[in-house]
Amino acid sequence: MKKIHFIGIGGISMSAIALIMNSKGYHVSGSDCNPSKITEHLIEAGVHVTIGQKAENITPDMDIIVYTAAVHENNPELIAARATQARVITRAMMLGELLDEFPVPVGVAGTHGKTSTSSMLAYIYLAANLDPTIAIGGILQNLNANYRIGRGKHMLIEACEYTDSFLHFHPLYNIITNIEEDHLDYFRDLAHIQDSFHRYVAGMKQGGALITSPQCAKLFEDLPVRILTVSLDAPADITCQNVTPLPDTLGSSFDLIYQGANLGRLVLHVPGRHLIYDALCAAGAALAEGLPFSAVYEGLKSYQSTQQRFEYKGMFQGAKVIDDYAHHPSEIKATLLTAQEVPHQELYVVFQPHTYSRTIAFFDDFVQALSLADHVILADIYSASREVDTGEVSSAMLAEAIAKNGTDVHYFPSFDEIEKFLQKNISTNDLLITMGAGKAVNIANHLASQQ
Repeated sequence: MKKIHFIGIGGISMSAIALIMNSKGYHVSGSDCNPSKITEHLIEAGVHVTIGQKAENITPDMDIIVYTAAVHENNPELIAARATQARVITRAMMLGELLDEFPVPVGVAGTHGKTSTSSMLAYIYLAANLDPTIAIGGILQNLNANYRIGRGKHMLIEACEYTDSFLHFHPLYNIITNIEEDHLDYFRDLAHIQDSFHRYVAGMKQGGALITSPQCAKLFEDLPVRILTVSLDAPADITCQNVTPLPDTLGSSFDLIYQGANLGRLVLHVPGRHLIYDALCAAGAALAEGLPFSAVYEGLKSYQSTQQRFEYKGMFQGAKVIDDYAHHPSEIKATLLTAQEVPHQELYVVFQPHTYSRTIAFFDDFVQALSLADHVILADIYSASREVDTGEVSSAMLAEAIAKNGTDVHYFPSFDEIEKFLQKNISTNDLLITMGAGKAVNIANHLASQQ
């Protein structure tokens, strides 16, 4: 039995891979800096997890040692791993090798919307009884997990472009939701990002299809791949008509137009135009493979918002509490436009910027996007160990710029101060959204738990 060790096993993607390899009969172990619900679940599944990363966690009998992009070369376990005879590989390499084992590998990439789109496609695959294996970046409500171990031909993954990790993936069916500037701590500019996506698409397996926007499709016209385009309001292979809000709940219904034919009406129980677009992408991938419209209908109708994607957390002082993973200006704008579909008095947004490089690169865009809220509360920038604070940017600077834009804004250096501010100011029928890829969700969880 081969032994595989994961350095940083508590990450949402690493844990999914570890559990899938565990189900395949490998002897799986791993370490992480802190205990969490994920590490508890791993232990319950029979995975040996050590809290704390140290050289002695690496043993000579390990065959493969996997590490995440967050693990630096001075990590004691990684140093010890490189001194052994084990094969030392990145998370992306491990996931790519696993994906290649499946006859129908499916990837969902893009700057925004990967998790929602892959989650919707997962629901469609389940409705079609394909028994897929799934490893994505968010918790599916119907599985209460971000992974699924199936026995079918399909494996569905999210393909992240950061550090070019998706170049290890070779999907047969591939969704690229959009391509924008992001991760500028790694990429030089948009042209560098586009080149990376081009290389990713060039590595697709032949015989499948690429589902993407008309704008992105132009980047891949020179490649021998079948392309189907998706748009909400422009001519495309996959689009929609007659969008109507659902009368008694959040969400909408709409006609699905596929290559000029009206296939029927779909129902989506989550709000937001951007999520309709994500649903069209998922539907397009399923239809391109030849799955029936009935599976698309049942899958999307049963879809529930993935955790941290406009996720309802509960009530606080008579206000609805929502959490969202939005951490890029385009995502923030989409989330706050979606909030307009929810009846409320005042909109409070607690935002924790994610990484110094992103905050610097999109400073003015963050100001404009956050100004869609009535009240903005900023926490310190979250970067974990990924970057060093050089003093070039801060949440206090962002607050000052937002104030100049005419929006009520407050900066607090601690979550405790943020919660005290909300306790004093939130009123019945207000709407509170915590946003970011860091720890702002803890505020939503804590406030909602008090009711």
